[in-house]
Amino acid sequence: MNKKTIATLLAMAYFAPALAHAETAPQGYKLEQVLLMSRHNLRAPLANNGSVLEQSTAQSWPEWDVPGGQLTTKGGVLEVYMGHYLREWLAEQGLVKSGECPTPQSVYAYANSLQRTVATAQFFITGAFPGCDVPVHHQEKMGTMDPTFNPVITNDSPEFKQAALKAMETQREHFKLDDSYQLLEQIVAFKDSPGCKEKQVCDLTAQKDKFSANATEEPGVSGPLKVGNSLVDAFTLQYYEGFPVDNVAWGKIKTDQQWKVLSQLKNSYQDTLFTSPQVARNVAAPLIKYIQKALAGNDNKGPKITLLVGHDSNIASLLTALDFKPYQLPEQYERTPIGGKIMFQRWHDADNNRELMKVEYVYQSTEQLRKADVLSLQQPPQRVTLQLNGCPTDANGFCPWDKFTEVLAQSVSQAK
Repeated sequence: MNKKTIATLLAMAYFAPALAHAETAPQGYKLEQVLLMSRHNLRAPLANNGSVLEQSTAQSWPEWDVPGGQLTTKGGVLEVYMGHYLREWLAEQGLVKSGECPTPQSVYAYANSLQRTVATAQFFITGAFPGCDVPVHHQEKMGTMDPTFNPVITNDSPEFKQAALKAMETQREHFKLDDSYQLLEQIVAFKDSPGCKEKQVCDLTAQKDKFSANATEEPGVSGPLKVGNSLVDAFTLQYYEGFPVDNVAWGKIKTDQQWKVLSQLKNSYQDTLFTSPQVARNVAAPLIKYIQKALAGNDNKGPKITLLVGHDSNIASLLTALDFKPYQLPEQYERTPIGGKIMFQRWHDADNNRELMKVEYVYQSTEQLRKADVLSLQQPPQRVTLQLNGCPTDANGFCPWDKFTEVLAQSVSQAK
């Protein structure tokens, strides 16, 4: 995307109509507090030259305009759009005022200390509060993982390690991936790859995954699941970035069904490593403690709006650790989409004098990301109401506040 195009898109975001109403709350309900747990937006592939990608195919990979892992310019534009939309919705609910900068105490932005997460937070703030002095907080040393967002194993006991390895192996057994591997091998011409010719690794379905669960490290895997995740991640990012169709996976992904089959590899990788309860409760504990303090530990005297920006591993482990029910995200292949946000909403029901919690997944669809659709109340992102097993929701998606705080407390106590 050239600078003129980006400038035009940003201008459209600010002047887009905002007339239609998003989901309306029941009469007498007032939004009091929001916490957004966000995944960073569009980045260049993490696995770049000399990596899994080059070992897996003899075909040339397209060039990106930023180094591997960094937020792209389009990723910034997409995040501005999301910030703009959520600002309009929050203003409609009365949590902020249109056309005014928020007070310093009312908005708090906190990101993991990597370029893609800090930049995502900055672009969101630009879209939500243009021209306002809202700082993005992060560790001083960039390029290092902040403990709040670092999904590493903290239990160094042999018993936990064995339980974690067993849990990941069991998770992996749930997924039937032969069709996904076979399609992937066709797309990358795997039998002609350097990995096949030099290391005699020529059939992904014949290889075994090997898991790791070492203290101070993220849960890990080597083998076909890691290869499949890296390749499908690269294709997905190419599609989001808007590469010409002939350049996305060399023009070999032609149908929606093919995307679904391939995306099973990426989703299975994440689910295997981060969504077994044993692992999720451990690696998500620092983040859950932060959320507990931000939402439940201040008697509603903290920031009205908290923005946290981390990674898909944060969201996946968080949802499992808090025991959310299984969910589906329409119009998306990813279970934790680029730029997607878990939106915790604290509401007050004045008629019954009670506090309530509502949790939604707010995200851009696959096509909204590729086309860089401007977001507004009239053209909103996707919104899916999530449900907690420990906090049953009513017909409108609200659950009792005291039940929600019990879920947080129980998750913290169970973390080992």
